[in-house]
Amino acid sequence: MNVPLLDLKAQYASLKDEMMPIISDVMDSQYLINGPAVKDLEAKVNEYCGTAAAIGVSSGTDALIVSLMSLGVGEDLPACRTGASCPGPAEVITTPYTFFATAGSIWRVGARPVFVDIDPVTFNMAPAQIEAAVTENTKAIMPVHLFGQCADMDPILDVAGKHNLAVIEDAAQAIGATYKGKPAGSLGTTGCFSFFPSKNLGGLGDGGMVVTQDADLGEKLRQCRNHGSKPKYFHKWVGGNFRLDTIQAAGLIVKLKYLDSWHEGRRANAATYDKLFAEVDEVTTPVIAEHNQSIYNQYVIRAARRDELQAHLKDKGVGHAIYYPLSLHEQECFAGLGYKRGDFPASEAAAAETLALPVYPEMTGEQLQYVVDQVKAFYAC
Repeated sequence: MNVPLLDLKAQYASLKDEMMPIISDVMDSQYLINGPAVKDLEAKVNEYCGTAAAIGVSSGTDALIVSLMSLGVGEDLPACRTGASCPGPAEVITTPYTFFATAGSIWRVGARPVFVDIDPVTFNMAPAQIEAAVTENTKAIMPVHLFGQCADMDPILDVAGKHNLAVIEDAAQAIGATYKGKPAGSLGTTGCFSFFPSKNLGGLGDGGMVVTQDADLGEKLRQCRNHGSKPKYFHKWVGGNFRLDTIQAAGLIVKLKYLDSWHEGRRANAATYDKLFAEVDEVTTPVIAEHNQSIYNQYVIRAARRDELQAHLKDKGVGHAIYYPLSLHEQECFAGLGYKRGDFPASEAAAAETLALPVYPEMTGEQLQYVVDQVKAFYAC
């Protein structure tokens, strides 16, 4: 048996008859940029998240970048470039155990990523370590809701409030997750979603969304996604080309109707895994905080002899992935930040021990059992 890590073809097969007329309508209209579907999707996501504004953008990465730009993070960079008085680069506190875009977006706007270690149980940023990392140059905190589970937001927001810092939620993997009943993305200054095809709410290509409880900030975000222009050809700010294509919005409107049921399917599969792995001492299943509801964008285990298990699963046709094999503080491009191996041991251990298994909602009971059986067979040897 072959069990892929994700089967987008199965999802598309169930939606094809509904999806194709919508795509055809967009193509017939040739309203390909900022068409009506973009505003419609923004309104629906805004309602889904309980926020004041939602702004469609070109990717989850660009959602982070336009948030940073709109909040003025990195705006001291021009002074530094011209040799004028420079207070030093702005700093944004974040986690080293995440997809590259988190720290990459900070770097892109001319700011410095400042890392703090993770909670070894949830894999999310450890709030107790944040305050010690705050300096006079700190402008924001960027927690990541990793693998579909929200970071512990209350203590993060407490530190942010104490030091007057923005909080940019990297919720790329977490649309629909909740923290103490509140939707991911709705708790910070901005929340940033990705619609990359592998996400629970995946588009027909790249896409993203920024949500915020601040309507005025929402208007600035809307301008910044279009080169800071309002009215056309008049620019108060330098923004970028961060627009969401109409065809992406149209496809996402169709999928959004099914998102909660897909979440439920993933949670049911995760519960099955939890039960079947209960007696496998070499495997630690995901731990979801009591106040959280995860959407299981990934089902990530800690596994003894992880790399050997990975090779075994590959041989047996079981899809899997390592999220992420090298912590960001060890990436070559960030060598100038001055971090070294050993600085963030929980992140480094997660990079060495974790493995994602298939959890998509279309999985059958037979497929779930096969994945578990192959893991058990490896450890039985």
